[in-house]
Amino acid sequence: MFDGWPRESWAIVFGVFGLFVGSFLNVAIHRLPLEDETVSKPARSRCPSCKTTLTWQENIPVLSWLALRGRCRTCGWRIPWRYPLVELLNAGLWALVAWLAMPDHVGLAIVWTIVLSGLLVATFVDFDRFEIPDEVSIGGIVLAPIASLLVPELHAQTWVAQWMAGPGQPVGPAAALSGSLAGIVVGGGILWLIGAVGSKVYGRDAMGFGDVKLLAAGGGFVGPGGAVFALVIGSLVASVVGLANMLRYLWILRARARVRGRRAPFGPHLNVARIAGRYLPFGPYLALGIGIALVAWNHVRVWLP
Repeated sequence: MFDGWPRESWAIVFGVFGLFVGSFLNVAIHRLPLEDETVSKPARSRCPSCKTTLTWQENIPVLSWLALRGRCRTCGWRIPWRYPLVELLNAGLWALVAWLAMPDHVGLAIVWTIVLSGLLVATFVDFDRFEIPDEVSIGGIVLAPIASLLVPELHAQTWVAQWMAGPGQPVGPAAALSGSLAGIVVGGGILWLIGAVGSKVYGRDAMGFGDVKLLAAGGGFVGPGGAVFALVIGSLVASVVGLANMLRYLWILRARARVRGRRAPFGPHLNVARIAGRYLPFGPYLALGIGIALVAWNHVRVWLP
């Protein structure tokens, strides 16, 4: 019945489903870091401020936020802009997956949507709490080999899987599994090694172990080459954002000194801005690199030497 559907139709259907899944992701982002709540407990969504259970009219993705003007109907608590943003981002990512993979690669589309949604959860939890939920990272490490066995196409372009399959042979479950395991080892191992060396050099923790687990999970889906690419992209983007953040702090400090009529030296302000600006979560930028490697690895490989 769906064989004749154009990509535009698949993108719309996936986008709508992604919008509602995005509403669930908001629940996960809020509850996973909490000790007294889980994704399934309490069973119904409620206001984080007054704990009032929400009606179905208040749970419609994006539209409810707009209708309520971004505030809880009961207590007036301001609902963060993150809620509609996550819903729209997930809808857009699911629509992109449908555009790229449907209808010929259903298994690939299912895996991609699950992984991208998990990366969204990791991104926003890390932005909010400077931590990455084990449910995403360790869950991804467990899921990646299983997904590779069920959908060998996931590692059709992974060099380890191609080598295991043999020249000119399609990548089967066993070869895909080898590519997944190699990606886990390389992704987690290289970031752990960087963190260990950095800790020795700087005398403090240079890398959170949550980031190590996240790249290990990502490597399980994108292979060792994809994991290295994700690390490079994540590091480059994080460096640019970190520099911009440092300049922002420097501008604030200099502007505050001018308002107070003080002629503070530039050096101390630069040092404070440098220290404050480097405290950024790395997980979101790793997630960006993993996501690009996941859905666009064929294009990425063309750019690589």
